[in-house]
Amino acid sequence: MESFSQVFNAVKQSCESELSPTAYGLWIKPIEPVEFKEGTAVLYLKSEFQKNIVMTKYMHMLSAAFKDILGFDVAVEIITEEAIDSQLLPHESDLKGITQTAEPVKKQKLAESYNGGEYEYTFDTFIVGSSNTFAYAACKAVAQQQSGAYNPLFIYGPSGLGKTHLLMAISHEIKRQNPDTNILYINGEAFANELITAIGRQATNEFREKYRRVDILLMDDIQFLAGKTQTQEEFFYTFNDLHQVGKQIVLTSDRPPKDIKTLEERLRTRFEWGLLADISPPDFETRIAIIRRKAQLLDIEMPDEVAEFIANRLKNNIRQLEGAVKKIKAYKLLAGSPPSISMAQTVIRDILNDNQPTPVTVERIIKEVGRTFGVSEEDIRSSKRSSQISTARQIAMYIVREITQMPLAEIGKEFNGRDHATIVYALQKVENMIQKDSHQKEIIEDIIKNIRDN
Repeated sequence: MESFSQVFNAVKQSCESELSPTAYGLWIKPIEPVEFKEGTAVLYLKSEFQKNIVMTKYMHMLSAAFKDILGFDVAVEIITEEAIDSQLLPHESDLKGITQTAEPVKKQKLAESYNGGEYEYTFDTFIVGSSNTFAYAACKAVAQQQSGAYNPLFIYGPSGLGKTHLLMAISHEIKRQNPDTNILYINGEAFANELITAIGRQATNEFREKYRRVDILLMDDIQFLAGKTQTQEEFFYTFNDLHQVGKQIVLTSDRPPKDIKTLEERLRTRFEWGLLADISPPDFETRIAIIRRKAQLLDIEMPDEVAEFIANRLKNNIRQLEGAVKKIKAYKLLAGSPPSISMAQTVIRDILNDNQPTPVTVERIIKEVGRTFGVSEEDIRSSKRSSQISTARQIAMYIVREITQMPLAEIGKEFNGRDHATIVYALQKVENMIQKDSHQKEIIEDIIKNIRDN
C-alpha cells in the first residue's frame, strides 16, 4: 500500500464487515487518517463526543484491524476538531494526510492569529447584496431618522443571514447620534426565561418597568414566544405601552408573522402594522465578498479558486462562510501551508456535517418543551403526573422520536428509565392529539421548527 490513507481505508473495511451499518456509519466512517509515525496511527474525528465513543467501544477493533493489515501492533491516537477550536491541537497538520509533525502549538500563538478577525456589528461592516438590500435600507432608516414610519420593523429570514447584525447596527448608530438613548436588546428565548424567573421571584413589576421604559426595543428571534401564552400576554402589553408613546420596536424572526402558527392573532396583527422586510440567502457575489472581508480581517491570502470553492458550497449561512475562513486560518497556521482546495474541502465537510450529538439534542428538546408548557426540565423527566407535566412529557417524547429517530428503549432511558410500553403509549396519545386538536398540533410544529432551525 502506498499511503497511510490506503492503509486506513483497509482498516475501515475490516471494521465495516464486523459492525451493523448504523454503528459503522455513526462511529467508524467519519474517522479520517492524519499521519502514521513511529508506530502511532493519528486519526481525526470532529468532536470529543465521537472520540469518547470510539475510544470506549471500538478502539480494540481498530487496533486489531491495523495489526491484521500491517502485521504489527499499532498505537492509535485520535485528535478532534474541538482541539483545534480550543487551540490545543498536538501536531501541525491540515488533517488531510500530511505526514510531517511539528512542535505542539501554544494556545497564545493561535489565539493571537485571530486578532483583528472580528468586527463591530455596524452598518459599515454589513455586506449588502441583492438578498438583503431592502432590510438593510429599512434598518438604516430607522436608525438615522427614527421617524416612526416603520414601527414596528419586522425582519425575517433563516438563521445566520445577518438579522442580529442589523439589530446591533441600529443600536450602534443610534448610540452614536444620541448616547443617552435607552436601548434594550434581547432575544425571545431570554425574554421568556426572564419572565419565568420574575414570576418565581414575585418581581413582575420590576420586569415590566425594565421593558416599558426603554426608548428602543430590539428583540431577536421573536418566534420563541410562540405557544407560550403568558409570555405572549406580557409582551402584548409591553408592545402596546411602547407603541402608544412612539417608542421604536424592531423584531426579528426566522419566518414572517403569518407563519408563526401559535402566535396570538392580536400580536400577529400588531407585528404587521409597520414594515415587514425579509432577508434571503446571499447570492454568489455577496458570498465572495463576505469570504474576502473575513480573510482580510484574519490576514489570510485567500486564493480566488479557494474563495470560489467555498462560496459555491456554503450558500445559505453567513456564519458558516466566516467560520470556514477562520478554520482555514487555523489549518494554515498548524500545517504551515497556504490555503488550498483540499484544506477547504475538509473545512466544508466538517461544517456541513455539523450535527449535535443525540444527548445534546434531547436536552434541547426537553428544555424547549418545558419553556413552552411552563414546567421544568426536571419535572418532565420526573414521575410527577399532573396533567400539565404529563402532557409536556408525552410531547417531549414524541418530538425526540420525530427529530432524532432514537429507538424507543433509548428514549425511555432519557426519561428516567421509562419502559417501552410507556413510550409507545405517549407517542400514540400525541399522534391522536395532533389529529384532533389543531392548536396543540400547531404548538408541536412550532417547537419542532424552533429546534431544527436554531
